[in-house]
Amino acid sequence: MDLGSFLKADVGKGDVTTALTVPDTDGTAYITCEADAVVAGIEEAEEIFSMVGADATSMYKDGDRVKAGSRIMSISGPLAGVITAERTALNILMNMSGVATMTAKAVEAAEGKIIIAATRKTVPGFGPLQKKAVAVAGGDPHRADLDSMILVKDNHIRACGSVKTAMEKLAKASFSLKIEVEVDNIDDAVTAAEMGADIIMADNVGPELTGEIRDAVKKVNDRILIEASGDMTIERVPEYIGKADIISMGCLTHSAPAIQFSMDIN
Repeated sequence: MDLGSFLKADVGKGDVTTALTVPDTDGTAYITCEADAVVAGIEEAEEIFSMVGADATSMYKDGDRVKAGSRIMSISGPLAGVITAERTALNILMNMSGVATMTAKAVEAAEGKIIIAATRKTVPGFGPLQKKAVAVAGGDPHRADLDSMILVKDNHIRACGSVKTAMEKLAKASFSLKIEVEVDNIDDAVTAAEMGADIIMADNVGPELTGEIRDAVKKVNDRILIEASGDMTIERVPEYIGKADIISMGCLTHSAPAIQFSMDIN
């Protein structure tokens, strides 16, 4: 990912305030995490500071748990550059750590019995970093993009007519691509399973019907995975233990509260 584009977009034609007020001298600064969190974005923040000629030394690595008030990074180098890069670096840390912290809570709620996965409900251009934050916190990033796997959703099915028709059309797909099919009833789930689906997504059907779909599909092929999806929250995760193999949660990337970080010059 081109992190330089983030910094360039923030700086514009130049940091006019810093240019007018900050002397041409070297100095040091430190970054503090203001909340209990699982940190992510450490490597990216270090890279941002390197782009302005500064050296960043981290006390933690991505995926580490930190307490509020922890100093996580020290920076040394040209003060003007450090100040110019501050907001870009902090924004990355704030967003990625927010995603990682929420993911860690969901993973804990799953008790090691269900895979917690992200979705494609990410910020355009920032998605790969959000998916990375999910992964460092113990979640699964799910597919990275539309060519990663075949995922037949409700609109695909409506467009072609039925789950059966969709599965027939997939006969021409490469053997190397996994096939996932979204369903909201047992009959469609069994049809997809019998026709070669690798994963069945039970979407917005609740834990009880998800469990019934799981039981029906496992009778066809017990290696097929069941993914529960649809308005998932951390509080709902335990309801799906024993009823699904995977829970995909859009909230991990579209609704995770940012973790506050601050930078101070020594």
